[in-house]
Amino acid sequence: MGPKTDNVSLDEYDDEQVRLMQEMCIVVNEKDEKIGADTKKNCHLMENINKGLLHRAFSVFLFNSENKLLLQQRATEKITFPDLWTNTCCSHPLNTPLELEEVAQIGVRRAAQRKLEHELGIKPGKVPLDDFVFLTRIHYLAPSDGLWGEHEIDYILIIRGNFTHDDLVVNKNEAKAAEFLSSEELHQKFNNPDWKFTPWFKLICENFLFKWWKQLDDLESSKDVLTIHKLGF
Repeated sequence: MGPKTDNVSLDEYDDEQVRLMQEMCIVVNEKDEKIGADTKKNCHLMENINKGLLHRAFSVFLFNSENKLLLQQRATEKITFPDLWTNTCCSHPLNTPLELEEVAQIGVRRAAQRKLEHELGIKPGKVPLDDFVFLTRIHYLAPSDGLWGEHEIDYILIIRGNFTHDDLVVNKNEAKAAEFLSSEELHQKFNNPDWKFTPWFKLICENFLFKWWKQLDDLESSKDVLTIHKLGF
């Protein structure tokens, strides 16, 4: 029996975010092997997640020349995890020929480039595909509310460059704010009750991010490209 959605109405949600829920994600097994495709809506319903539905995703961590990380605050209009702060860009490669290509993670890199422009207005020329450093993959499960959640194999991509706020044209339907933070500043934000974070970002911070941050000049030593790390369950 396939995923169930007939009893889930999207009428209360933002029209653009509802439209995006029809995009087709790549359904994978726990080895990150493609086994099918399904809508973004189906992939994010806890009813389906609890039955094992798993999809491919990516998380971009974009650092400027001062080694500050660009964070975004997800828009109130987002159906999953609205208003929470998270890493630069978190999304999904789509079930299309260009984004299905797996050699050198090129499909995921194309998706990252596409979504950085869609969400934050960062032009593709500022984030060449070869500049993304693929570190590892993370398999995590995280409920959003009673209805929605995430269950992903998440490709971790780091990119560094001479980025400033002038490079950003924030899509307010996707992100309500964006800030460059140092490692020390991010630590402080974790202790600030006004800053609430997505569960995957907290998991990545607790397990990996601050170690990677210290090794930005030697990311080769941080690579673990064969392992899929299971976090959060």
